[in-house]
Amino acid sequence: MASMDPLVVAVLVLALLVALAAFFRQRNNRSHRLEDRFGPEYRRALDEHGSRKKAEAELRDRMERVSRFRIVPLAREDAERFAERWKVMQARFVDDPKDAVADADRLVCQLMQARGYPMGDFDRQAADLSVDHPKVVEHYRTAHEIVTRSERGEADTEALRRAVVHYRALFHDLLEADDARVAEPAMPARPQEAR
Repeated sequence: MASMDPLVVAVLVLALLVALAAFFRQRNNRSHRLEDRFGPEYRRALDEHGSRKKAEAELRDRMERVSRFRIVPLAREDAERFAERWKVMQARFVDDPKDAVADADRLVCQLMQARGYPMGDFDRQAADLSVDHPKVVEHYRTAHEIVTRSERGEADTEALRRAVVHYRALFHDLLEADDARVAEPAMPARPQEAR
């Protein structure tokens, strides 16, 4: 058996190294694009799945699933109606914080549905939202957790106020209108005393 020319071996090794470098660069670029797109949600997926490969596969699956939805901006009139309903909910907070927060939860879900997000279990909704609203989806999770505690009688008025603030961040981000953004809803005032 004839031995290979050292020059041919060197070229083959060099070609293999270049191919490996290109592969790792492409994988690294894909990771950076996902991290840029998902922001804090990328880190959350890493923590949840325990490996970059699994986390990134989950994030790509989310993007693929959401790409099949028909997410649309609201007509300006619809956006104004939602903004008005938000103001009414906030005004009720002073007299009935628990019901107002439940209303905020329902209002956010109705807004998501109006934009084209399918309604399902909470974790799926949050994952779907993370594709286009990665910077505010954690607000949604936190608010939902407070509402869940409230339903068990474990959330005080200050926690309920924080839930409204968290819902407001998501609500404002979702409140896109075709022709312009609607005026930003105000945050509820900190209660003077717990009721």
